[in-house]
Amino acid sequence: MAGKRDQIILKCSECGDENYFSTRNKKAHPAKLEIKKYCPKCNKMTLHKEKK
Repeated sequence: MAGKRDQIILKCSECGDENYFSTRNKKAHPAKLEIKKYCPKCNKMTLHKEKK
C-alpha cells in the first residue's frame, strides 16, 4: 500500500513524449509537477510537466 502517493506520468513540453513515471503526494503538493529532465527524443534537458 502506497498511502496517499499517486503515480504520475511526466510529459516533455517540447515534443510531447511521455518519458518518465513518478509518484507524488497529492495532498501535500496539490499543484501539477514541473521539472527539468533529459528528453532522449529532443536530446537535451527540457521542461517535463505532469500529464493530466
